[in-house]
Amino acid sequence: MFTGIVRELGQVEAVEEAGQGVRLRVHAPETAAGAAPGDSVAVNGVCLTVVESAEGALVFDAVPETLRRSTLGRLEQGGNVNVEPALQAGDSVGGHFVQGHVDGVGRVRRITDEGLEIETGPEILRYCVEKGSITVEGVSLTIAGLDDEAFTVALVPHTREVTTLGRVTKGDELNLEVDMLAKYVEKLAT
Repeated sequence: MFTGIVRELGQVEAVEEAGQGVRLRVHAPETAAGAAPGDSVAVNGVCLTVVESAEGALVFDAVPETLRRSTLGRLEQGGNVNVEPALQAGDSVGGHFVQGHVDGVGRVRRITDEGLEIETGPEILRYCVEKGSITVEGVSLTIAGLDDEAFTVALVPHTREVTTLGRVTKGDELNLEVDMLAKYVEKLAT
């Protein structure tokens, strides 16, 4: 469980094929200092299990299911990623409850001074409501606007500075996780 409050901007040291998946090595010294094999860490919003933690870096294995549903398979050496260690009892919940189970990918349609407009499919948009929560690249955000093909989010200067969202360009693909409460409500209502 996570909150969507990014704790560290990591840098990809390596992405290597590993069977049908990939092995990902991320330099994230603050997170690595408190991580051990078996711990959960969100990377760009994807919950991954630490397989190794040493010398300021974290190593993860991403399986084909993860690669199909997210952008992790397109990461490149030297790129930045949003890193958040798992929520622990007593931690502040500053964002919203995030599972790290990416629901799909959206594409940046427009970048404005206020934020981002992100195109995505109906399988994501059906869970979106204005002023509701959504996780974009692991960042807990509030939906500011919505139409039949996209939603918009506002980005405060701090978020632009300390996450990858301040570096995106038009056409970039981003990991999306809808508010899990919306999925449970839908399931209970059917």
